[in-house]
Amino acid sequence: MTPAYPTAMTEQLGIEVPLLCGAMYPCSNPELVAAVSEAGGIGIFQPISLVSVHRHEYREGLRLMRRLTSKPLGMNVIVESSSQTYQERMKRWMDLAIEEGVRFFVTSLGNPRWVVEKAHAVSGLVYHDVTEARFAKKAVEVGVDGLIGVNRRAGGHAGPKGLEELYTELAPFGLPVVAAGGIGDEREFVTALELGYAGVQMGTRFIATEECHAHPDYKQAILDAGEEDIVLTERLTGVPVAVIRTPYVERLGTKAGPIARWLLSGRRTKHWMRAFYTLRSLGTLRRSSLEGGAYRDYWQAGKSVATIQAIEPVATIVHRFAEAARGAWRAGH
Repeated sequence: MTPAYPTAMTEQLGIEVPLLCGAMYPCSNPELVAAVSEAGGIGIFQPISLVSVHRHEYREGLRLMRRLTSKPLGMNVIVESSSQTYQERMKRWMDLAIEEGVRFFVTSLGNPRWVVEKAHAVSGLVYHDVTEARFAKKAVEVGVDGLIGVNRRAGGHAGPKGLEELYTELAPFGLPVVAAGGIGDEREFVTALELGYAGVQMGTRFIATEECHAHPDYKQAILDAGEEDIVLTERLTGVPVAVIRTPYVERLGTKAGPIARWLLSGRRTKHWMRAFYTLRSLGTLRRSSLEGGAYRDYWQAGKSVATIQAIEPVATIVHRFAEAARGAWRAGH
């Protein structure tokens, strides 16, 4: 296999296209994740989505993806939690993933040390989500193998920096850096690679696919939206989350209430408050994403909506991106 655009990430992971399907709650159904890997990129599964949303027994869900593709898969591990029960469950899920052959892990929201230790024990790799250098420094100190730079155009929990600014900030750490945020077409994909990124992570683009189980209303909202329709709301998790502006979002507002904001600012109370918001939001996101606009329409998306024009098969998208990357590599080398 010759990579379409050889990078440190394609070499580390043994994939053809330096393209990740980011883990998405609740949209990471097994068929979507496996389709991205099978097409030449790598899909990242989200364990809570696998079990709680798409109703698979965990190990059987892993084996379903394995039946759909023999190519590399990744697992998302959210490491921050005030709940010991949650942490132990996540550790068990990672152990089972390792038993089933998963060797790539994407971590977020906390210290990834224990994930690194488990992954490296089986020659696995860990990339960590970061929004700026101070978080990257902490992740590098515990031994991560790569960084996913989440910029201000991302869906979900976006960062404060732009694509180029963030790369300049993260490149000195000497690890592969993946661009996450605002990339929805092959031109933007190639631009990120030519800046020096080792790969690109996309989420919103892969929601608008045939394999994704998101409700048709959600997919249509992505097709209809422009950049100006992406707004940040604090009302889902207590920290700004990028969503599509809908009448429901406008009616409810995007700011947390005064008591919630006070609790979120407290050193002792902020983690409890974020956990409360997150638990409350899981059900809202699941229903709105899978049941459509009849429910509260909180639809997470990034500014890449501006370049997404059609609902397509995953393979069509990945192959188109691969051809663009291959052409750019030939032109530059």
